[in-house]
Amino acid sequence: MPEGWRYIAQRAAGRWAGTAEPILDWEVPLSLSSNPQRELSGPGALAGTIEPEYARMIGSDGQPILQDWGTKLYLEVEGVIRWGGLVTKTAFDGAKCTVNCEGFTAYPQGIPFEGYLISGALITPKDPYAGKDKNHDGWVDGKKGKQRVPDPPKPYGGPRIDTYDAFRSIWSHIQSRPNGNLGLTIDSHDSGELLGAKDGSDPWELAWWNNPDCGQALDSLARDMPFDWIETHSWSGGGNTISHRITLGKPRLGRKRTDLRFADGENIIAIAKPEGMGDDFANEVVVLGTGEGKKMKRAQVYRSDNRLRRVATVTDKTLSSDSALRKRGEQELAGRTAALQIPAIQIVDHPNARLGSWSLGDDILVQVHVPWVGDVQVWHRIVADEISADGLVVLTLKRSDSFHY
Repeated sequence: MPEGWRYIAQRAAGRWAGTAEPILDWEVPLSLSSNPQRELSGPGALAGTIEPEYARMIGSDGQPILQDWGTKLYLEVEGVIRWGGLVTKTAFDGAKCTVNCEGFTAYPQGIPFEGYLISGALITPKDPYAGKDKNHDGWVDGKKGKQRVPDPPKPYGGPRIDTYDAFRSIWSHIQSRPNGNLGLTIDSHDSGELLGAKDGSDPWELAWWNNPDCGQALDSLARDMPFDWIETHSWSGGGNTISHRITLGKPRLGRKRTDLRFADGENIIAIAKPEGMGDDFANEVVVLGTGEGKKMKRAQVYRSDNRLRRVATVTDKTLSSDSALRKRGEQELAGRTAALQIPAIQIVDHPNARLGSWSLGDDILVQVHVPWVGDVQVWHRIVADEISADGLVVLTLKRSDSFHY
């Protein structure tokens, strides 16, 4: 294990769940088989092996310290927690133990939602005159004099939920179940985007009888609105307390980093094979907005580039005006007609960009030499990062202009 690195194991569930779970081992003798990876709006992963067998890897309770869905594992580098997650799978081959881990946010996948949430329900008020015109002559029965039956009350849209409130509600549901509390706190601010149509025509609903998956529901909220989230772990206060947080950002997290430099021959030591847009390429975009059926708002934008027609379809139910639909289409088109993208770069700790100086979601200017193309400078967004034991870091990238915000 490199100097300044250590892996820390902590109990994940049981009678300690949601409190200060005990530290089981301060220096798990793990050898990496894949580098710890953090993801933007994803759980990330870590994998390693332990060999030979260590007697101390059995806890005082007789249970393995590294237990599927029973252990939290952290990577600490120079006193800073760089990665945190759950042991999700172990395998044994003689004296060798293989350990696979995923971030806390992998936990909701496969967990059923057993409650009920609705936003923007269509509410039909009770008609006080229902059944009071049995002869259907348009007049209230049994009234002295003549009183016409008024029109029934019009349906209207019910209360609507902020997107972040729905996200927090699902997480609250997950962590309220026995042995389900990971100790994750979710940012408390609102997104300003309400789910469901204002008039009740298209409510957002999450109902237990439809057997929804909590993980899929969380992913759908982040994808459809859209917004970003990042899972983080850090030492909190004194003692052995580790805090766990999900940071939310709409429409995105991260910022344009003009204060950092990523250049070939300086801090970039390798680049993944540059590639064209491939299946992501499109020179025409169809945008579908509010409404249903023939009344659905629609816009179509294209770019003439002497290549075969490739069409991408985007649905965004928040868009209603022609100008908003066309703008969304132009943004999508800009990212899909790009000539070149760099999938990943490998960098060293350097004054240009110190280890940890960037954040997931940041936009960085990648300056590299590409054979057959020449020197290129392209803004890319960091969507994942991974640190290796030799101090090298791989940044997974996606062209900045491929994001529509």
